[in-house]
Amino acid sequence: MALDQKKQENISVPQMSEPAGFKDVVAPSAIQIESRYIQLGDKFLRTLFLYSYPRYLNTNWFAPVINLDRFFDIAIHFHPVDTATIMKKLNRKVTSIEAQLNERTEKGLIRDPILETALHDLEDLRDSLQQATQKLFRVGVYITIIENSVEELNKAESEIRGILDARMVLTKNANFQQDIGFMSTLPLGRDKLEIHSNLNTGPASTLFPFVSADLTSNKGILYGINRHNNSLILFDRFSLENANSVIFAKSGSGKSYTAKLEILRSLMTGTDVIIIDPENEYKYLTETVGGSFFRVSLNSQNHINPFELPRPIDGESQADVLRSNIINLVGMMRLMLGELNPEEDAIIDRALAETYASRDITPDVDFSDKTPPTLSDFQSILENMEGGNSLAKRLEKYTKGSYAGFLNNQTNVDMQNKLIVFSIRDMETELRPIAMYLIIRYVWNIVRAELKKRILLVDEAWVMMQHEDAASFLYGIAKRCRKYYLGLTTITQDVNDFLGSKYGKAILTNSSLQLLLKQSPATINTVKESFNLSEEEKYLLLECGVGEGIFFAGLKHAAIKVIASYTEDQIITSNPEEILAREKEQADLENTE
Repeated sequence: MALDQKKQENISVPQMSEPAGFKDVVAPSAIQIESRYIQLGDKFLRTLFLYSYPRYLNTNWFAPVINLDRFFDIAIHFHPVDTATIMKKLNRKVTSIEAQLNERTEKGLIRDPILETALHDLEDLRDSLQQATQKLFRVGVYITIIENSVEELNKAESEIRGILDARMVLTKNANFQQDIGFMSTLPLGRDKLEIHSNLNTGPASTLFPFVSADLTSNKGILYGINRHNNSLILFDRFSLENANSVIFAKSGSGKSYTAKLEILRSLMTGTDVIIIDPENEYKYLTETVGGSFFRVSLNSQNHINPFELPRPIDGESQADVLRSNIINLVGMMRLMLGELNPEEDAIIDRALAETYASRDITPDVDFSDKTPPTLSDFQSILENMEGGNSLAKRLEKYTKGSYAGFLNNQTNVDMQNKLIVFSIRDMETELRPIAMYLIIRYVWNIVRAELKKRILLVDEAWVMMQHEDAASFLYGIAKRCRKYYLGLTTITQDVNDFLGSKYGKAILTNSSLQLLLKQSPATINTVKESFNLSEEEKYLLLECGVGEGIFFAGLKHAAIKVIASYTEDQIITSNPEEILAREKEQADLENTE
């Protein structure tokens, strides 16, 4: 009765399914295996293997493949060979080759260099194995390329083969074995392909993939710590083809801190430093080391006369000096007066020559002891020149108007110091490009007059890049400063404005030393393209901390962390909290005294 009742209720019994395992979760839904590639979802994979090596392998020879900007997996399988077993085989091989050499000698044949080299290599290997200084391995190296199409696979394979062929390392496609080749490059430690070459410890160690650039030299200053291997990055910028450098970083990432640290350490090695400071960041450093700090503003007591002429250097005539100065002044007038048409340009050029002539400064006269004219003299000449009256009116604000006093005085700046800083913080924004142009031009004339090891640092250089004449002048210095033992350092946080100028890119090209600190997402693609960074380096610059980045010196580059001593940090810090704490400590000390 109970059984019949159960049948009538029609109870369904649930079926218990086996839970999905880890393999089921990670495995693709389908895979297509062809003779030359595998299709895994929407990706195409191809496995290559290395089968022949040259007689000598240099350290880091595999790095160009490892650092290639493509997606691929590399597996290196080492299978130790029993020393006793291989010694027996080597003894038999040595005996065989010696017999062949003796036979050739008995027959009077000429020597065979191939057999002699083989015997020498075998003897060396046998000695090192016997002395336990080397071990022998069967080494399998497999590369699985991952691309979006078969065409991209072919292109990537050709690129990798080209790199390895240049090093006499031969590769083959794992035809009809793509499935086991793919499994051999998975992180499972299984060598299913089993295509090996016999390598002893020395050559096998050259496959080690984690080789970092070494930027340590016997002279120079400490820039920071190599984050790859904790070695010191010691470098002399003047040992490169030029001593120019650029520092790119977002605000607050440590660019001024890094620049001040380099300045402090360069001063200790006897290098003079000249700085254009837009924010008074270098004032405390200047006071600490006893440097000269000049404020350049509308109300400042420090003046630079744009009409002042430099001393002629060896092989340069007075006519050349005067002509060059007039050309530079025309560029400065474009910054001051705005866009000039060809007629106005010609009038200014003629008026400048007449202004100098009014002070008896001509190409035929020794003007070394002459007092140079001022901007008011130039305005007077323009007012009395046909077509120059409107230009004189536009110039009036710099001689009699609200901007008077900035450019209309004789020079009273003393450049006889190891560290000289020109502060333009109090200069109006509109006048900053003019001030920077004027200061750099004056400094350049001083640099040309006396050969001395110097660094010229231009902070916030993007301001000059916004004006073609100023950018062109800065680029001219970057090209020529090597002849005068000068290294130009340009610092900017606005990478797009700097590299958006044709002169900005040219300055970058003419800078052998480059430092990239933390970048913003808005500019990282521009930086990546300009410096040919890999994806890993791109993300490093997005995620690194303050004072961390990538240091380029010539063809080498490495991840860097800038580190200062406690004393150095107290001198160069830009952290407002630390500055307030330092000022409070000094105030407390003064009150105690």
